[in-house]
Order: sequence, then structure tokens, then C-alpha cells
Amino acid sequence: MAHHRFHILDVFAVGKYSGNQLAVVRQAADLTGDTMQAIAAETHFSETTFILSDQPRDGGYDVRIFTPKEELPFAGHPTLGTAFIIQKEIIRRQVDEVRLNLGVGQIPVTFAGDDVLWMKQIPPAFGMTFDSNIIARMLNLDPADIDDRFPIQDVSTGMSCIMVPLKSLGALKKARVDRERYFDLVKDIPAKAILIFCPEPYRPENNLSVRVFVDYYGIPEDPATGSANGCLAGYLVHHGYFGKNAIDIRVDQGYEIGRPSLLLLKAEQAGREIIIRVGGRVIPVAKGELT
Repeated sequence: MAHHRFHILDVFAVGKYSGNQLAVVRQAADLTGDTMQAIAAETHFSETTFILSDQPRDGGYDVRIFTPKEELPFAGHPTLGTAFIIQKEIIRRQVDEVRLNLGVGQIPVTFAGDDVLWMKQIPPAFGMTFDSNIIARMLNLDPADIDDRFPIQDVSTGMSCIMVPLKSLGALKKARVDRERYFDLVKDIPAKAILIFCPEPYRPENNLSVRVFVDYYGIPEDPATGSANGCLAGYLVHHGYFGKNAIDIRVDQGYEIGRPSLLLLKAEQAGREIIIRVGGRVIPVAKGELT
């Protein structure tokens, strides 16, 4: 195998060694899908991305995303982190926007002056709803812990995720996934991720706390999940969670597994569509070369 440069980043970080870890491998067009999958299993981060070429195509850069078990058409923190590397290491100058050619299509990432990167996700699609008693048993919670003012629902902005509204931070903290019930639930549906959220943040300046479970992809709990939080942003607007048709909020994630993360969510109803943007900071941690 030819030598390939790689970078390790913390995405949606509140500081170095927080947020969600990402490995980005460059000039990877000569790698087979099987080799990419093996590298992703080796890093064992939630995701590893592969920039196929330093040259853009159709205005964007071709990128593939892998979990330790499977290739994904889209994921949030890999999109932001990969755009950061493209801007810093390939373009090497300030730009307003970088576009990634992903399995779901072309995703734009913009660079704010406050060191926050923002990605625009595709409009959300709202799918099936779920019985609160079934979900409560799967999460080892009491049905009374679930906020029944809002549905438990599958939402997708390219990757499907089940939204579970909880009443309190106490309920969020005590949730534990029953793996047998989880795999039985997701085996025949598009959604493989479970996002639970509550209106009590860890930090007073923030708005919500979130946990995300994705054991189907080899990730028992994810420290920061841009795709799922994009689904959450659409859900919050669609169901009027804050009583309005636009949100601009800050979300805590990852505290339960020692990787505190901050995700910024913006969404608004624009005609028949909901426009979603997810933002956060990216901090470089290491770089090297695959041999």
C-alpha cells in the first residue's frame, strides 16, 4: 500500500481531547473499500473518512465515511472534520465554503469567524412512530420518564435516527440500552441510531442534553453525533418543542462517557421545508502517515 497521510481531530470539541474523535486519510483513491473498512476498524473511532483526491470534482471533494463495521452515506462530525482538513491542508487558504461529495449528495460546510464550522443538512423526512412502553423497556427506563407530549419518531436527514424525548436529566443519565431489545427493534427498519434528549443541560448556558446509541455500527454510545442532532433539530421545529418554528440552540452530549461535546443547532421552517444547520469546533490532535 502506498503511503497515505492521515490526521486525527476532535470534532464538536469543548477543548482538546473532548468531542468526537475522527481520523481523516488523504489521497485514498487507490484504496479498496475493504482496505478502508479495515483501517476504520483499526482506528476504531466512531468514523474514519477517506478523501479520495486533493482535486475537486463538480465543485466538491469526493469523500467516503466508514464506521468500524460499515460504510455510511452521511455522518455529521466526519463531514465537519473532513472539511476542516480540506481547507487547512489541501486548499491552504481562507475560504467561505467547502463542499463534500458524499453518498447522500453534495454537502456544503461553511466557516464562521468564531472558529465554528457549519454544515447544511438535507431537509428532514419524518417516518414511523414507536410505542413508548417498548422504547422504555429497551432503555431500561420507566414509561413515565418519557415526555409523552411529543412522539418517539424516526427522522432522517440522510441517516435515520429515532428521537426519544425524556423529561429529565436524571432519566437521561440512567438510560441503559438492552442490546437484545435494541437489535430486535432495528433489524427491519432504516433507523439504527437512538437519540434520547431532555430539556436539562449539563451547562447552564446550553439548552438540551443528548445521548446517542448506535451499537449496530459498532458504537455503543457516540460522544457527539452531527447527523442525529440534525434530525433532532428538524424534529424540534416540526413538533414545536420550543413553541416556535425556528431554533438556535446549544446541545450537550458525551458527558456520560467522558467526552464532553457541544453541538450548535439552527433550524427554521421555510415554506414546506425545514432548513437545518449543525455547527461546532474542530481541534487537530495528531497527524502521521499510514505505512
